[in-house]
Amino acid sequence: MSLQSDLRTAPSGPEPALVARARAGDREAFAVLYRDHYRLVHRYLLFRTRDRHLAEDLAQEVFTRALRGIGGYTWQGRQFAAWLITIARNLYLDEMGRGRTRRETLVPELWDPARPAFGTESPVLREMEAIEACETLQRALRTLNGPQRHCLELRYLGGLSSEETAVEMGRTVGAVRALTHRAMRQLRGTVGAVPA
Repeated sequence: MSLQSDLRTAPSGPEPALVARARAGDREAFAVLYRDHYRLVHRYLLFRTRDRHLAEDLAQEVFTRALRGIGGYTWQGRQFAAWLITIARNLYLDEMGRGRTRRETLVPELWDPARPAFGTESPVLREMEAIEACETLQRALRTLNGPQRHCLELRYLGGLSSEETAVEMGRTVGAVRALTHRAMRQLRGTVGAVPA
């Protein structure tokens, strides 16, 4: 497909033009897409793995696969970010299937010298609280059915709108909003005070 025909089938805006240029082999355009989406992909994987180094490795692999597969990417009514999150989700599931993911968090990873602390244990305690909250949320997410969990992952971890989530899931916007509402109501019952 040519750059011109790709632009005709894509929505208007700077991102579709970048994707079209990247599909045509423009490495600088792909670099811009990388810079624009790396934090989103990394955040999604970090939440899933709870391991900063593994999340970085997997995020790099997401973009490696995206670069290899960009020639076959076509606009299908969803944002480029949704495609990246789909790749990230599949990589994460592959990683969990191989059982290579570490379950422990090492103390040296917890200390962040950039953050001021009042005592030597303060940064570690804050990180431990964050890890515990993340584990509580992950346990709560496991109580949801597959579509509810996938919907919340796309909306809140993937940063997609209701409309983008609907396209990604092949559902109506109303169905996505209903799934989100039911999932959040169930999470509130499971965890206690999860904001709606």
